[in-house]
Amino acid sequence: MRFIFKTSYDQDLRLARHGGHVFWYSLLMLALATAPWWLESYGLAQLTFILVYGIVGLGLMLLAGFTGLFSLGHGAFLGVGAYTHAVLAAQGWPFPLSLAAAAGLSAIVGAVVGLPALRVKGIYLGIATLAFGFIVEEALARWENVTGGNAGLMVGQPQMFGWTVDSGEELYFLCLVIAVACTLAVLNLLRSPTGRAFVAIRDSEISAQSMGIHLATTKTLSFSISAALAGIGGALYAHLIRFLSPDQFGILQSIDLLLMVVIGGLGSVHGAFLGAAFLIGMPQAISSFKDLLPDAIGQAPGLKSVVYGLVLIVFVLFEPMGLYGRWLKIRTWFQLFPFYRRGMFRRQKAFQKSDRLK
Repeated sequence: MRFIFKTSYDQDLRLARHGGHVFWYSLLMLALATAPWWLESYGLAQLTFILVYGIVGLGLMLLAGFTGLFSLGHGAFLGVGAYTHAVLAAQGWPFPLSLAAAAGLSAIVGAVVGLPALRVKGIYLGIATLAFGFIVEEALARWENVTGGNAGLMVGQPQMFGWTVDSGEELYFLCLVIAVACTLAVLNLLRSPTGRAFVAIRDSEISAQSMGIHLATTKTLSFSISAALAGIGGALYAHLIRFLSPDQFGILQSIDLLLMVVIGGLGSVHGAFLGAAFLIGMPQAISSFKDLLPDAIGQAPGLKSVVYGLVLIVFVLFEPMGLYGRWLKIRTWFQLFPFYRRGMFRRQKAFQKSDRLK
């Protein structure tokens, strides 16, 4: 077990709590930086998808995991960012400007969608965001002179200041730099008063309001930042798949994103990337085991949905903290061995007095 004795305020400001964090995250960054030299092109493409979905997962994690506002229409923000970036890039905008425009427009749309969050919550907020997702999908399909409608829209290669990203390795490094920047931005946001206000609203709106937190402003800001991150991920997603159509950003995409953060572990930045790895790796795992199953099961069209549903049920029932929660338990087991107690992580019901009055 590691004990950290703080002797200065600077220790509270550091992103890495101790030397172990510095070592392991440096090792991780070294592995990611050298990935093109030890991964094949297919594996590198899958790793790029994980980075892009991790950026989107950071936004949804900020909204659902740290603010407690669930969205069933987050795929719409992904679509707004993807189409905004693709249209502006086709008009000759450099990559940084079109990326910023995609994030900005997604943030504005997120602020508009966040307005219902001021009056509704829980399942009613989910229904409101779900309706928004349907509206965006229909708008992308009908606005044919801009988006191409159901015929789709081709996306070119990223260009900036005379440089064209024309290889999978260059696109990977571009996504890696943006993913690291977004992760550091979210980590610093969570340490700021705004991030602490998000967590306070998640734990108890009544307590947060009694401490002077403006609920309407803070919730709207959370929606905006979450949508902006989804817009950034959508812009990178457009360059990865090179072709956009409205059905890519429908309800199934939103459910996949929500599934990603739930299985990754709500309330943790690590969970966004662990969930992204699960979301990208699960189809490959299903394809690998298809041949071992009877044809009636292995060739069934709904096999992927059934497996996803079963995995989600298992996590909700037996590991509500997700993949990151399971890793915390494994790490604690090794730290405390042989003194680990089985009931150490037993779930308990703890309510604040303000919560009992709801």
